[in-house]
Amino acid sequence: MSGGVPSAYNNTGGVLPDWLNKGDNAWQMTAATLVGLQSMPGLVILYGSIVKKKWAVNSAFMALYAFAATLLCWVTWAYKMSFGEKLLPIWGKAGPALGVDYLISQAHIPSSVHFDSSGAVETAEIAPAFPMATLVYFQFVFAAITVIILAGSLLGRMNFKAWMLFVPLWLTFSYTISAFSLWGGGFLFHWGVLDFAGGYVIHVSSGVAGYVAAYWVITYCHIHTYIHTHTYLWMYSRCVDISIKNTYIHTYIHTYIHTYIHISIHVHIVDVWIYIYDMIMYIYKPPKNTPMPALVFGHFVGCY
Repeated sequence: MSGGVPSAYNNTGGVLPDWLNKGDNAWQMTAATLVGLQSMPGLVILYGSIVKKKWAVNSAFMALYAFAATLLCWVTWAYKMSFGEKLLPIWGKAGPALGVDYLISQAHIPSSVHFDSSGAVETAEIAPAFPMATLVYFQFVFAAITVIILAGSLLGRMNFKAWMLFVPLWLTFSYTISAFSLWGGGFLFHWGVLDFAGGYVIHVSSGVAGYVAAYWVITYCHIHTYIHTHTYLWMYSRCVDISIKNTYIHTYIHTYIHTYIHISIHVHIVDVWIYIYDMIMYIYKPPKNTPMPALVFGHFVGCY
């Protein structure tokens, strides 16, 4: 190191490389392990205990799977997308972080040198006194806990098979972008933006993603239930006397369905087409005992 301070604090020697400091390396791995324990078993136990009994195992395994899947994705391609050589201002080049020579070499961030308009180095490279293996492990536990925090918004709402697909996709196309932009040498890194505690890369990204994911999962469930219910009613109405569809029974069924299933405002769009269809049917073949006001009133009561 420069400035009169010996390399690695002049504290290693022997067969160890000059850049390695055992104290820095030990603390970095300890800190990473403490973060990892928050996920496994911390959040695994928490998620399994805060939901209903029928969802306990599924919720616990969502956190467990997220931790394990993130590890595989991280060392296979995601680490270098977050901290590797620059591909785009928001993304690094994907690649494995498993080579022995790579893992025992000195850690460095960023991997790509970025120059400003005058030709000077934008931000100097950071070279801590521990190996790349420690840095890969340290950054992995933060990536894992980010996905697990996101899982808290989907407990009891998402199928486990869908979650198995969601984890690697979100890690690849969301987390790596924020991590590279702020920590790995992206445009925010070179602009001097600092995120010491992961407030943006971890908490903001997982919070926003959890909110959006929960919203769309619930909306999909409501629309899916609505479409299947109306499809069943439509097929049933064709199997019995056609006059039944335009009687008070039809109004009662619509009132029941709309009252108890219409939770999302998006579903009301579908009902507009059913309302138009009923009006056409009324004009084409008026029912004998159902006046127009009763049919219109029944639809509005069902919708609202």
